[in-house]
Amino acid sequence: MDDAPQGIPSGKEYYERSLTVALLRAREVTMRRFKRFADAENLTLPQWRVIRALADGEPLDAGTLCQRCVILPPSLTRILRALAERGLIVQVSCNDARRHTVKLAPEGQAVFNRLVVRSEGIRHYIDSKFGEARMQELLDMLNDLRVVAETLPDEDEDEAGG
Repeated sequence: MDDAPQGIPSGKEYYERSLTVALLRAREVTMRRFKRFADAENLTLPQWRVIRALADGEPLDAGTLCQRCVILPPSLTRILRALAERGLIVQVSCNDARRHTVKLAPEGQAVFNRLVVRSEGIRHYIDSKFGEARMQELLDMLNDLRVVAETLPDEDEDEAGG
């Protein structure tokens, strides 16, 4: 007996055509390709994202890192502590004492230099197999989807629908 409201996909149909499931599946299988390189340096993927964000050489504050790396503040605090303990980042003095600003230490730059070549190789390989134009279109569409989702009102489904 199917108790789902009429017109709502269920079972296999739901899992094959669900936006959230498709996004999760694509993320998981794609990230798995990059994870082994981070693992080789004893880094988590969020730690690698922080190192990647700092690799341009510009010191960044915690708020900027949270935003760029899509990491929640409590998690970023743990990540920064772990990277600092390993000597991969250093704190930078800032005019605003409330801002925690960091940059890559020389060892962090060396880790970046080792990993970025491998990471970019995988990215280029995925682009070539998927198609560079399709990848750019996908990225544009995902960014558009994010903007739409961010601008939706914070209402429950019943209020939004009617």
